[in-house]
Amino acid sequence: MNFRESAAKISDDLVALRRSLHREPELGLHLPKTQAAVLSALAGLPLEITTGRSLSSVVAVLRGGRPGPSVLLRGDMDALPVTEQTGLDFSSTIPGVMHACGHDLHTAILVGAARLLSAVRDNLAGDVIFMFQPGEEGPGGAQPMLAEGVLSAAGDPPVAAYCLHVSAVFPHGMFFGRRGVFGAAHDTCKVRVRGKGGHGSTPFRARDPIPAACEMVLALQTMVTRGFDVFDPVVLTVGRFHAGTVDNVIPATAEFAASLRSFSNPAREKLIRRTTEVVEGIAAAQGLEVDVELERGYPAVVNDAGEADFAAATAAEVFGDQRYQWLENPKTGSEDMSFVLEKVPGAYLNLGACPPDLDPMTAATNHSPDALFDDAVIADGSAFFAEMASRRLARG
Repeated sequence: MNFRESAAKISDDLVALRRSLHREPELGLHLPKTQAAVLSALAGLPLEITTGRSLSSVVAVLRGGRPGPSVLLRGDMDALPVTEQTGLDFSSTIPGVMHACGHDLHTAILVGAARLLSAVRDNLAGDVIFMFQPGEEGPGGAQPMLAEGVLSAAGDPPVAAYCLHVSAVFPHGMFFGRRGVFGAAHDTCKVRVRGKGGHGSTPFRARDPIPAACEMVLALQTMVTRGFDVFDPVVLTVGRFHAGTVDNVIPATAEFAASLRSFSNPAREKLIRRTTEVVEGIAAAQGLEVDVELERGYPAVVNDAGEADFAAATAAEVFGDQRYQWLENPKTGSEDMSFVLEKVPGAYLNLGACPPDLDPMTAATNHSPDALFDDAVIADGSAFFAEMASRRLARG
């Protein structure tokens, strides 16, 4: 089967699915309407379907006509707490919620792959697991799905796993991949500095937490630039800072929160340890107390070199050399597909979905209320997934 030609024939259906999902986005782990839409779209296909117990996931297994291993294809389904400003005629109808990261396209792409592969089921030398995952934007849906057995859905664990993520700022229709680290690990640090409140006119009678908290923020920036190897970088961003209520009252507490991103386990562990040491040291020096809460998030997304090469070769052969590009550097974003890739060799790729009439250099990014994704790329995404699965199964 020519998957590109077959995908083009079902493109209208897949675009219609994407746009219906875009109109009614859902957040987090529980996506009842999205789950129902996926189940409806898969109805009638020769799939073994199970739904999640602790989350609105869908796992569908396609049994090939010939014996062989299994491969896993993953698509995430959740939206973001963003108020849409695109003006599209299929804009979100849910206040404060938007598919600003393209997960509606991912869901349609994976449905399309299921349809394409079901049509050639008898020729497949093994099984395909379709992983429809909630909660990628938080609190994380991959780990619950792993705990509920997604990797054993077809029997033995899959020999490979693949994920395709659209980008609003990558050129339309271009596939991007990388060997090794593709995306950063992400952790969160919440700091609460505790002092003693008082009148703004007599600061010596209080223990002011604000200067200490400000010093902590600046010291953390210095820590990153002076304490870490530039060739194994980390990124620390303080995105929230709060203290006080009025100008003439010294508050008893000051709070801030930071995101910590890293690309290797040694750098990740050092960043977590040093962040704590810095804020505790400054608090002690100023006679204050501090509470540090560290929340471990997603590990780094690491592509298997062999599977990355296979994905690149597949994209180049199916779509042409001009449609694939190697990324020189990892992306600083994070993704919980990383948990799957810790257990199964695989490849995580990007697919450019910037509308062709926009400049990728100035287009609104993923997560923006103005983010635009051209759903004309859905058919190629489905064809790529189908090619990857069928070719990887043929390799055994």
